[in-house]
Amino acid sequence: MGGYIIISILSVYFDNGIPQWSTHTEKIAYNVLVLVVSGRVNYSINGKQITAEKGDFLFIPETTVRSGENHESGVHQKYTVIFNLRKDETDSNSFPINSNFYKFKTRNFEYVKQRFERLFIDARGDKKYRSFICNGILQELLGMFARELALENYSIPASKIKYARIIEHYLVENYRKSIEIEHLAKLISRSPSYTISIFKEVVGTSPIKYTHQLRIMEACNLLLNTDMTIVEISDYLGYYDPPYFSRMFKKFTSKSPKEFMLEGDQTFSKLFS
Repeated sequence: MGGYIIISILSVYFDNGIPQWSTHTEKIAYNVLVLVVSGRVNYSINGKQITAEKGDFLFIPETTVRSGENHESGVHQKYTVIFNLRKDETDSNSFPINSNFYKFKTRNFEYVKQRFERLFIDARGDKKYRSFICNGILQELLGMFARELALENYSIPASKIKYARIIEHYLVENYRKSIEIEHLAKLISRSPSYTISIFKEVVGTSPIKYTHQLRIMEACNLLLNTDMTIVEISDYLGYYDPPYFSRMFKKFTSKSPKEFMLEGDQTFSKLFS
């Protein structure tokens, strides 16, 4: 079994230009996720002075000695989520952020801002299903934070990430079609070799292998949840040659399509992990 995460949201705030905003020094007993929307804000994190500005994404873990106040330049706007997090300590993959303070500028500011805003609104809305919705949004934000943190640690330029996401989006939308590297290169106005290189650097695999992964994952779904035959699935996914489809399927899953239909409910969650 995989690790588990239990999230308990304590509060969600939107600090909207508060003239004399500040928090007193304390050792916090909860985690804090912050997105600065405008202006600047000063924090003291375990005695170290930190200034956060528009676009900065912050994770402040429990047990941190923290205080905060407006920057001398004036007021600020930011979203703040205060929450508890219980993890499965026996599984190192249960949660990708360890108990350190992190601050970096998000590469997807508008979308991250929209998700914080949605969380803020839903935390104050109809109580029916509120915990499911809010916990889901927070878990998405934490996942995005972890993913961006990984890219930040690898020091990949924002331009490369932008190009890779353009290609990734195209492949997700068109994976059943024949994929030509030359066409992908035209999408970002770069050479084919550069296109392959940046995609592999950001995503971790080549565009062609990524396309096969998308197809095989969809094949798993179709084998388990439809009455389509292997030949029909092969044709639907753009392989057209059933023996080749079966070879590719086994390459990625270590099982033939027929074997997967018998055991797929036990193995699907482990694919490409």
